Amino acid sequence: MDLNEIRYEVENGIATVIMNRPEKMNAAGTPMREELIWVFGEADRDDDVRAVVVTGAGKAFCAGADLSQGGSRFDYSSQEGKKTPMSEHRDGGGQIALAIFRCRKPVIAAINGHAVGVGITMTLPMDIRIVAEDAKIGFVFTRRGLVPEACSSWFLPRIVGISKATELIYTGRVFRAADEANSGLFSYVVPRDEVLTKAMDVAKEIAENTSAVSVALSKALLWHGLGEADPQSAHLIDSRCFYWAGRQKDAYEGVESFLEKRSPKFTLRVSSDMPDFYPWWKEPKV
Repeated sequence: MDLNEIRYEVENGIATVIMNRPEKMNAAGTPMREELIWVFGEADRDDDVRAVVVTGAGKAFCAGADLSQGGSRFDYSSQEGKKTPMSEHRDGGGQIALAIFRCRKPVIAAINGHAVGVGITMTLPMDIRIVAEDAKIGFVFTRRGLVPEACSSWFLPRIVGISKATELIYTGRVFRAADEANSGLFSYVVPRDEVLTKAMDVAKEIAENTSAVSVALSKALLWHGLGEADPQSAHLIDSRCFYWAGRQKDAYEGVESFLEKRSPKFTLRVSSDMPDFYPWWKEPKV
């Protein structure tokens, strides 16, 4: 795919995704949405990618949706000369969020500047969020006569709890990241010039020290475990995964390298070596 609004680079096991409309503060429209969906699929398929870092070019991470077309920007009942019924509409932010959620590699948001609307909701399915302390953040939907999108009504309460989620959504306020440093929304709140460095350090730690398949299974256990009804159900699938992993060569290598005081050399690939019972959950068709 030709990329015009995204830069995508892979080096030393780390894929870097850069939203690249700095003159528009990386505001998102249809081309960026399509490119983001493609790059997360590519990162998922590529065994050379062990972790993904997402950031923005220029002074912003993503200022939200591109509003340049005016008040009709979110009227999807008629687009490109054809009518679209409600039953067929699929939220574009949600399509991005689900592409990120499906990616079996860890995804780290390096929020280098302002992130508003879809600019912040697209980070919720990312595994780790590192933010500039002075970045402006806002779930501003109610101030635009809209509702939260990008599956954020599912992700946000699971990340910060229902009470904090209701405050952020109902007020639609814009706040500095440092003001919510203890809310659980961000893993690290750091000076602006340290955001990308910190994100790359975390990605490097994953890429250099862990088994790709172990990480992919761990990611699935954590995220899909949120949907389990009780800890007993989680125990059953944990046990199944642990039994399977213990028989694989990466587990042998992990233990032996530890005992021999050397760096491990893991060889299992996410593209070809996941267990035959993966995925173990059922997803609705969207």
